[in-house]
Amino acid sequence: MCGIMTKGLESEDPLSIAIFDDTGNSGADFVASSLAAEITGDFGPRNERPIAIVAKAGGAVVGGLNGSTHWGWCYIRQLWVEAYWRRRGLGIRLLAEAETQARARQCVGLYVDTFNPGAAAFYERAGFERFGQIDNFPPGHRRMFLQKRLKPNEDGGGG
Repeated sequence: MCGIMTKGLESEDPLSIAIFDDTGNSGADFVASSLAAEITGDFGPRNERPIAIVAKAGGAVVGGLNGSTHWGWCYIRQLWVEAYWRRRGLGIRLLAEAETQARARQCVGLYVDTFNPGAAAFYERAGFERFGQIDNFPPGHRRMFLQKRLKPNEDGGGG
């Protein structure tokens, strides 16, 4: 931890700023919950729910997708397929299941970010569209953001 003491602008009370490498007892939880309360007041509750989809072969995990749904969107945080199972349709099956779960949770779309051009091409083949990027993140590469809006179900059901 590193601390910095400064004078308050409107007060004679000193302002203390501390920097922590570990968020254990730093006040980070207080900051997060305070911001969450303000965001909820401004935009409504996130209604965040985790989502985990796991593929197994012979009892061993060979692929999966982790993420969450919030504010009517499904965020794909991680999608991984073991090398042997790649190019066999497992990634598409995992995405299809994520879409099914997103629809069941009344989501209007899915989104993901990646810095792997091959992964971005995979998502584009699955119907995702790029909507932004950050160049040189990580250094020498670019982080790409993709989304897929869900069409309403044929039965007139949700997103």
